[in-house]
Amino acid sequence: MPSNAPPLPRYALIQRLLHWLIAAIVLLALATGGTIGYLGFDGLRAEFGAAGTDFTYTTHKTLGVLILGLMVLRVAARLGLGKPGYAVPLPAPQRIASRAVHDLFYVLLLVMPVLGWLATASGGYPVHLFTIELPGLIDRNRELSDTLFFWHRVIGITIAGLIVLHVAGALYHWWVRRDGVMRRMSLLR
Repeated sequence: MPSNAPPLPRYALIQRLLHWLIAAIVLLALATGGTIGYLGFDGLRAEFGAAGTDFTYTTHKTLGVLILGLMVLRVAARLGLGKPGYAVPLPAPQRIASRAVHDLFYVLLLVMPVLGWLATASGGYPVHLFTIELPGLIDRNRELSDTLFFWHRVIGITIAGLIVLHVAGALYHWWVRRDGVMRRMSLLR
């Protein structure tokens, strides 16, 4: 039996596709970055050999460059297409928390790959997009590289925390409030 209720507000398909694609790539980038951070270069070499180490670093760098490019597209889509309203208005604290988490995601997912790119280049290492070596954009400077890598790690940990908050909020809206918020970004009907 068809419903006369208006359809729930949703993001445009391109926005939903970008959201889920970026989410998957960010999880992979955090996993490879966490592996690099935990094992270090020598630990990677001992565990995976030279080829595995190179593959891990190249994969992590490629994921970072992809995140940066996709986030630029996502910001453009957001500016051009806006965002849908809520089917059920959110209480002020939830609205403020949601806005803060989303805004931090946008900023950090733009800043983190830039820091990684600059840290890598200033450390004298190549920046890769798959097998293509990209320009370093900055001169070699070991101290600067160490500082940039430190902030790259801090932002990675912050993004991991934001993911936990974001998923918890999504599950709360889906299972507790049942207010249609999950449909806004769902790829499914």
